[in-house]
Amino acid sequence: MAQTKNHDVEKAKRLIENADTIVIGAGAGLSASAGFTYSGERFAEHFADYIEKYGFRDMYSAGFYPFDTPEEFWAYWSRYIFINRYQNAPKSVYHDLYNLVWDKDYFVLTTNVDHCFQKAGFDKQRLFYTQGDYGLWQCSKPCYKKTYDNESTVKKMVAEQKNMRVASGLVPYCPVCGAPMSMNLRADNTFVEDSGWHDAAKRYQTFIRNHERGHILFMELGVGNNTPGIIKYPFWQMTYDNPNATYLCINYGEAGCPQEIKEQSICIDGDIGEVLLVEEIE
Repeated sequence: MAQTKNHDVEKAKRLIENADTIVIGAGAGLSASAGFTYSGERFAEHFADYIEKYGFRDMYSAGFYPFDTPEEFWAYWSRYIFINRYQNAPKSVYHDLYNLVWDKDYFVLTTNVDHCFQKAGFDKQRLFYTQGDYGLWQCSKPCYKKTYDNESTVKKMVAEQKNMRVASGLVPYCPVCGAPMSMNLRADNTFVEDSGWHDAAKRYQTFIRNHERGHILFMELGVGNNTPGIIKYPFWQMTYDNPNATYLCINYGEAGCPQEIKEQSICIDGDIGEVLLVEEIE
């Protein structure tokens, strides 16, 4: 690790240790650091049959494949959900992060949908999943704003699927209108923001409002440029508006900030897990 990077990591360590209030903004890079990768060895391990039959190259793009039947569609998606939502991340990055902030006044804003924060011990009341949850289904229309827990059905689909198909009786349909169920993931204007989503949004807004002029650390982890308007741009703006705020960005290959907040910022280009574990940030 270069000397400059070491210096920035040391500064980041002190920032986290001394901060009373922290807002964590987390993107896909954080889960990738924890081992939730969607291609390569992990994809080959869990989807060898799909690679052989369809020539799929990664989990994400395969999710858009137009399967011929709902039985085939849910065979793929149940396996996808199971390994990315109901299995633990291969690495301890989320637990390491929790150990850094558990005694702080913190809040988490994330575009990740894999539930890793809650599984690592983060307080559910301090989490806002803006883009949905692999663990929830919704009506595909949708006929009304309600989501449904899918754990028991997904696990049954995985356990009982044969020849890359699930039994027809396991295919989920809306109990109200009978339309096919879909994932509660923000992909278009059918995404359901249910009462839980709105409650979390209000808690986040209240947290920000209560600390908008105080000493606060905006800690951005693994946020790319696909949806910068959710975390990255607001964090930059709130840092700029508050001279007592500090912006910390840890990202592999995408660490940076505007010149206007450079003096209030630390940007570290590196793997989040490796940076957080440097000398155990003691």
